[in-house]
Amino acid sequence: MQDADLFMSLAEIAGVFVGFGALIAIRSGGTGDVYDVAYIGMVVWVAIQVVVYALAPVVISRFDVTGHALWVACAVIALVGFFVGDEAVMRISAERRAVLASMSRRARVRMELVGVPFWLPAVIALGLILLGVLPEHESALYFAALVLVLLMDAVLLLVAVNRAWRPQAP
Repeated sequence: MQDADLFMSLAEIAGVFVGFGALIAIRSGGTGDVYDVAYIGMVVWVAIQVVVYALAPVVISRFDVTGHALWVACAVIALVGFFVGDEAVMRISAERRAVLASMSRRARVRMELVGVPFWLPAVIALGLILLGVLPEHESALYFAALVLVLLMDAVLLLVAVNRAWRPQAP
C-alpha cells in the first residue's frame, strides 16, 4: 500500500490525543465532575476511532485486498464504528448520558452543530466510497474523512479543556 506511512502518521497523531486525554484525566486528580469525565471520555473515544480507522487500510492491505474493495471495507469499518460505536459508548457511559440529560434541547443542538462541519463531510466522503462514485479518489476521500474526524476530536479537546458547554449557573 503506497499511503501506509501517511495512515500510520495519522494514527500517531490520534494517539497523541489519547495521551492528552489520559494526562488531563490524571492531572485532574480523578475528578468526579460528570462533565469533565464525559468530555475527556469523548476525546479519548474519537481518538481511538481515528487510530483504528487509520490502521484499517494498512492491516487490510496486508491481506492483498486492494483498490475499491480495500476502501469499501475501510469505509464500512469507519461508518459502523462512528455510528454503532457511538451508540455503544452512549450506553456504557453514565457520565455522557447524564450530561446530555442535563442539557436543554437548545444547548444540545448548539453543541451538536459544532461537530457538523466535521462529521457530515466525513460521512459523505465515506458514502462516496461505498457508492464507488469517484474510484480514482477513494484513498483521498478516506484520508480526508479521517482528517475531519481528527479535527473534530481537536475541537472536542478544546471544549473539554475550556470546560465549555456546561450549563450556566443562574
